[in-house]
Amino acid sequence: MRWLFLLLLVLNVFYAGWHQQEAFQPPGEIRALSLYKSNQQDIRLLSESNPGQRVPAQAAAPIAGDCLYLGGYPKLDALMPLEQRLAQVGVKAQAQVINGDQGGVHWLRIDAQSQRLLDESALAGLSREFNGLKHQIMPCEGIATAE
Repeated sequence: MRWLFLLLLVLNVFYAGWHQQEAFQPPGEIRALSLYKSNQQDIRLLSESNPGQRVPAQAAAPIAGDCLYLGGYPKLDALMPLEQRLAQVGVKAQAQVINGDQGGVHWLRIDAQSQRLLDESALAGLSREFNGLKHQIMPCEGIATAE
């Protein structure tokens, strides 16, 4: 038992010395912040913009490369009334089939310029009007379409 205690004591002293040696090492080289900046250096909050200044349509998109989809119906026939309703409001949409776990699911992909017309209150109203309507933000590219 005495030997076990001495072994643990020696290991503890060795570990404490090793830990102290790492504490005194100089920090690594710090990279310049300009290497991390992307091409979009002019990003501003909406609260920082001028009240009379118009925000570009691209700023209304959730994330570059992502689109708003409405639907989630197993049959294409269920999308037709929704597509007509959106056309009345001036929203451009395109029907697409996305293959999921349960097979093909029909969605309407909302045009990027039309996404600003559909805020949370408009989406909630459409959900009340059309039973089972879902809305999701999914990548625009790489989705299997009906074409």
